[in-house]
Amino acid sequence: MASSARVDLDGNPIKPITICMIGAGGFIGSHLCEKLMSETPHKVLALDVYNDKIKHLLEPENAHPWSDRIQFHRLNIKQDSRLEGLIKMADLTINLAAICTPADYNTRPLDTIYSNFIDALPVVKYCSENNKRLIHFSTCEVYGKTIGSYLPKDSPLRQDPAYYVLKEDESPCIFGSIEKQRWSYACAKQLIERLIYAEGAENGLEFTIVRPFNWIGPRMDFIPGIDGPSEGVPRVLACFSNNLLRREPLKLVDGGQSQRTFVYIKDAIEAVMLMIENPARANGHIFNVGNPNNEVTVRQLGEMMTEVYAKVSSEPKLETPTIDVSSQEFYGVGYDDSDKRIPDMTIINKQLGWNPKTSLWDLLESTLTYQHRTYAEAVKKAISQSSAI
Repeated sequence: MASSARVDLDGNPIKPITICMIGAGGFIGSHLCEKLMSETPHKVLALDVYNDKIKHLLEPENAHPWSDRIQFHRLNIKQDSRLEGLIKMADLTINLAAICTPADYNTRPLDTIYSNFIDALPVVKYCSENNKRLIHFSTCEVYGKTIGSYLPKDSPLRQDPAYYVLKEDESPCIFGSIEKQRWSYACAKQLIERLIYAEGAENGLEFTIVRPFNWIGPRMDFIPGIDGPSEGVPRVLACFSNNLLRREPLKLVDGGQSQRTFVYIKDAIEAVMLMIENPARANGHIFNVGNPNNEVTVRQLGEMMTEVYAKVSSEPKLETPTIDVSSQEFYGVGYDDSDKRIPDMTIINKQLGWNPKTSLWDLLESTLTYQHRTYAEAVKKAISQSSAI
């Protein structure tokens, strides 16, 4: 692909760059690698412990037109001396590595804090010392709870967007008490954001921070016992998918009252591409990346997924599609939650002109079609084997 044909938002030609992508083998990384290979001339040094989700991009020489533009390096950033050298070889580092599953925040708070703060420190340090640009993936969890959640239940102010819409440059970060270990993730992510921001202010680090608001789509998480641990608890999309595949009721934690917004991975990746290729507009900014139009309660999400799955699988819906469970029963002691997560989109819209396109129904249809096609047979097989024992 001729790079001269491609221009940034200001009309300047986009020069091919080398990107060191940490966590390239994960859900977001795999979609980003696909996009970079198929639509740009950029090179990717793909760092991860696993490469299952990008195997299709790593075929031997001559199998793809891009086979000389992606290299996989199997490493754990915790203890690998190659990390600084790989960051030095690249123009831009994208850090996607993180423990980011709510079930772990309670049960593995130390691992969660180390993964999201301590392990990210050398990445920030090497970028700063070697004058390399950094795009760091944070989370919408850094906002914690909304101001509105502390108002009386019947307060009309709860309906006022000023009390619940989350703004990158204004909204406070409000977490539960220390014994609510669920906030270990949010606190670690907030502290690394503050450190990156400080490196920018004091040492001139060129950075962009991304706050994803529930990016969902194919290849997200795992289906327990099929391509992940049977005891594992993935995030809500995969949890509900797992229940649907097994024809079990969906478990709604504390009645599924929390409200969330969901954005399609392919829309979100477009936003990341704009950040990669428009450094002059993205450097020094924190960007919410979500879809405020796709807001539902977790209960409504479960109901929608039940409808969509019946459509894509041609299987009848269960008579009892959902059951309520307590958060203590599901996640253990120390769980706490944020009430609403609605991103303000002003900054990303102004800087990068990005808006999400895909409706919740369409993104669920695309995702559940993938889940059914990928896992239905394996789940049936697993169920018949366990019932035969």
